[in-house]
Amino acid sequence: MNFSISEITPILIIALTVLTSMKGFNDMAFFDRYKFNVGAILGSQKQWDRLLTSATLHGDYMHLLFNMMTLYFFSDVIIYTLGIWQYLAIYIVAIIGGGLLSLWVHRKEYYYSAIGASGGVVGVLFAAIALFPDMTLGIMFIIPMKGWLFGIVYLAYSVYGMHTRAGNIGHDAHLGGAAIGLIMAIIFKPTILSIHPEYILLMSLPLIVLAYLVLKKK
Repeated sequence: MNFSISEITPILIIALTVLTSMKGFNDMAFFDRYKFNVGAILGSQKQWDRLLTSATLHGDYMHLLFNMMTLYFFSDVIIYTLGIWQYLAIYIVAIIGGGLLSLWVHRKEYYYSAIGASGGVVGVLFAAIALFPDMTLGIMFIIPMKGWLFGIVYLAYSVYGMHTRAGNIGHDAHLGGAAIGLIMAIIFKPTILSIHPEYILLMSLPLIVLAYLVLKKK
């Protein structure tokens, strides 16, 4: 059986993430070396590789399963609409973008750590929503709603969560990834701005609030 690069790439990403996450579950030295940590990145060690490697680690099997399922379900939308290299660009740049936003928000908190592929996964998800805003999604797979509405609710809650530090969730990484996903979808397929500009504008509003909060933070 022959597989194309478009078919096998998401599987390889998922397989790598599962294997490294499982190693991290059982090897704390490995986990501590490659997780996102502000002190290790901005301090004397300058371990900038953590912006990427932290995406291959997860806190537990449910965290890993949820992220990989979401990535699997939405990868094909991006690959077959934009292309495999565009998909890889969105995933990788969204991971880095989410990490950089977290780094900025927590730059004075050298103890702050995080793990998970959520920045990249959310980037892929929001690129898919930008391309097909009328797709039906569901909050926790239960409450169905249009993709654009899901995007607004998700972003608004994430901005609130980041501002109030609600829950043990990396809201800033999610927001950074979402912003990158939307922006790169527009860059790769600018016609979406003329096809459904109202949805892009509505989803941009929480991100404008985010930009204000980030610029306001000293």
